[in-house]
Amino acid sequence: MAVVDPVPIFRDGLAALVHRSQGLHWAGQAASHHAALQLCEQVKPDVVVLDSALDPNCHLTKLLNAGDPALILVTLIRDANRTQQYLAAAIAAGAHAIVPRSIDSRRLAEAIRRAHTERRYIDPALAALTARPKRSTTPKGDLAHDSQPAPRGGMPLSRREYQVLQLVAEGLENSAIAKLLFLSVETVRTHVKSILRKLSARDRTHAVTIAFRSGILVARAEDGHLPVTADTTALPNQR
Repeated sequence: MAVVDPVPIFRDGLAALVHRSQGLHWAGQAASHHAALQLCEQVKPDVVVLDSALDPNCHLTKLLNAGDPALILVTLIRDANRTQQYLAAAIAAGAHAIVPRSIDSRRLAEAIRRAHTERRYIDPALAALTARPKRSTTPKGDLAHDSQPAPRGGMPLSRREYQVLQLVAEGLENSAIAKLLFLSVETVRTHVKSILRKLSARDRTHAVTIAFRSGILVARAEDGHLPVTADTTALPNQR
């Protein structure tokens, strides 16, 4: 099992939970979208626990699910995302389990096991929000009462283009991106050109601006730039 969360102490807490829970095996941790994609490519965990704050538009869930359909995704729902719209979007994007982020350790371990065996688990505390979501009757011109908007539209970029765009947003040049992703510089240039075309952007800076405004990229916590770290005791493939 691996965890994707911006808070170091929370990641460490989940690692401790896994190590003391029978039947669970630790695969590693990530604090950002790029690190999460790299972790899943390199370590191939069987379960990923994902903080909803890192995936407000469910793009990362879609990419992880598309990259490995056998992967079990458990989404930890923060209070800000505790809405019918978000839960429906997360499930549609490929989340197999949804649980409150405030869940206690015993229930979380059970939720992970249930999701792994049944490929579907909804915590009872969230069940009411997943029962036939109602269409909003709020007039289009009055959004004052919408405390949490629905996640935005689909992801126009491929998995690799998304990784490249994340690194462009961090200020990396093509050569540095190529080293991180184990690609040639020419391949990175091709991906950048494709990103500019798909986003109708004039240049790299414009592409990043468009990506943040449209919700393709999301602002991260201060520690969100941390690289992938994997426990050295992790098995190379947990399946």
